Amino acid sequence: MIHYQSTRGSRYIKTSAQAIIQGIAEDGGLYVPNEIPKLPFEIKEMVGRPYKDVAFAILQAFFEDFTDEELNRCVDGAYDEKFDSEEIVPIVKAEDAYFMELYHGKTAAFKDMALSIMPYLLRTAMKKEKEDKRVCILTATSGDTGKAALEGFADLPGTEIIVFYPKDGVSEVQERQMITQTGKNTHVFAIEGNFDDAQTGVKKIFDDESFADDLREEGYKLSSANSINIGRLVPQVAYYVYGYLKLVERGVIKAGEEINVIVPTGNFGNILAAYYAGEMGIPIKKYICASNENNVLTDFLATGTYNLHRDFHLTSSPSMDILISSNLERLLYHLSGGNGKEIAGLMEALKKKGKYTVHPGILYKLDKFHGGFATMDRVAKTIGYMYEKYDYLMDTHTAVGYRVYEDYIAYTGDRTPALLASTASPFKFAKDVADAIGLKEEENGFEYIKAVHAKTGVMVPEGLKDLEHKEVRHTGVVKVEEMEAAVREALSR
Repeated sequence: MIHYQSTRGSRYIKTSAQAIIQGIAEDGGLYVPNEIPKLPFEIKEMVGRPYKDVAFAILQAFFEDFTDEELNRCVDGAYDEKFDSEEIVPIVKAEDAYFMELYHGKTAAFKDMALSIMPYLLRTAMKKEKEDKRVCILTATSGDTGKAALEGFADLPGTEIIVFYPKDGVSEVQERQMITQTGKNTHVFAIEGNFDDAQTGVKKIFDDESFADDLREEGYKLSSANSINIGRLVPQVAYYVYGYLKLVERGVIKAGEEINVIVPTGNFGNILAAYYAGEMGIPIKKYICASNENNVLTDFLATGTYNLHRDFHLTSSPSMDILISSNLERLLYHLSGGNGKEIAGLMEALKKKGKYTVHPGILYKLDKFHGGFATMDRVAKTIGYMYEKYDYLMDTHTAVGYRVYEDYIAYTGDRTPALLASTASPFKFAKDVADAIGLKEEENGFEYIKAVHAKTGVMVPEGLKDLEHKEVRHTGVVKVEEMEAAVREALSR
């Protein structure tokens, strides 16, 4: 039976339902499975099957305490007509990569793939555990998680959701998506700081035992919708498995042949999901970790030293403007052989000194990962080139991934078939996309959406239409040290 334990060595173990409800372990660590299950099927027998079937099989392998009936209900509720593509995840070839388009959900970003199902998983888990308290979902976002979580949990019985985002660190479209969110249980606050400040503030609240006691007395239990929650991470594994199966189906590879995977990476959750897929049995030769100018991961993968003592950059790919990549902790735990004490020491060093260095054994095992980064100028040129030459329009984050992949090919000559995680609709970052394809300056982000559509003919996602006319419902702006007070205030309404 697979159970879940903390990356920092806590002796307590949890079922998947308990881990999903709790979100973060009592010692501040992240929940990981005691073993990564093997694929529950032969690759050949799953080729051609719909996305729902693949998602069900992966969830069933990780969440053994859920019944088949419960998981089917979750999958059927999540992956339905709310996605604008019948395939759920289309795979599109452009030049020398296969773009796995993960942005066809309600909020036009890859976060929909997991946050469409996580509310169902959480509600099911609460029933299984006979949880009688209201769950307060507390989330920091660099832009996309916030809206996807708000959309998923809006008016869900037994929950309140509170989202913090960096005031000047998201696109105009991302911000408008969040501050116009409806739902009596939704609460959104901008913070005066960057995403790392928001994420650190949320973790501090989770670590505050007296605050948690106060909430329990008021009938609330804290949890999270970030990828630090295992219920958010595991559903992401499914689309890497599905992507591999589609490449087999299309004859790009034969079952058992290797692929490379490229992931634009901020908090490390999306590429960790690819790693889990690889450990399950999907043949992945290289995990290509693509960063923007905030290239702390690029340096870490090259040297084994994670160092926060560097400038923080606001870029055209704001969802990756992150220096503290939380999910890296999970990978290090697995590569250390499950040494929670060692991981706790590394995280304490990061907290106190702003840096840590892994031992040579872990650095050696990181060899399957390749790190690279792309500047905003090169990202813009990549968007322009791919649209002009191949009529393929991509967003800034996907362009980071493709630019790093092209650099990887130039450096290694490795042309193993490549699956690239395309993480957001180009309309979410319409100004930068418009600039890259040579459009004139517009008044605001919403006019850029119209201009990009008019130029390219690419359809605007339904959730991004007429955003400028929607009522602004959330106007709170707080300092980092005021985040806890903001949570209290939100829950007292």
